[in-house]
Amino acid sequence: MSTKPQEFDVDRAWQLHPGVAVRPERFGALLYHFGTRRLSFLKTPMLLDVVQGLADAPSARDACRNAGVDDSQAAMYHRALAGLAATDMICEQAVA
Repeated sequence: MSTKPQEFDVDRAWQLHPGVAVRPERFGALLYHFGTRRLSFLKTPMLLDVVQGLADAPSARDACRNAGVDDSQAAMYHRALAGLAATDMICEQAVA
């Protein structure tokens, strides 16, 4: 049985998965998911800023803007966040 993966919606609120640890590095950061034992690399410090700002932003799009991502770079950062969502490094915030 095949299921379609959830689409990443930049207009939804996202957060770092609670089971993920972040280790900042000069190049960006390492993310380690304790549940899946998966390691991911954030290849820029700005992407780290975006990921760290997700919980305080009303949407992933706003987290990108707040971190200084300009319109010409937005699609690249949205794809990076989609990849992190696909591997459960980030997850949607629960609706209160």
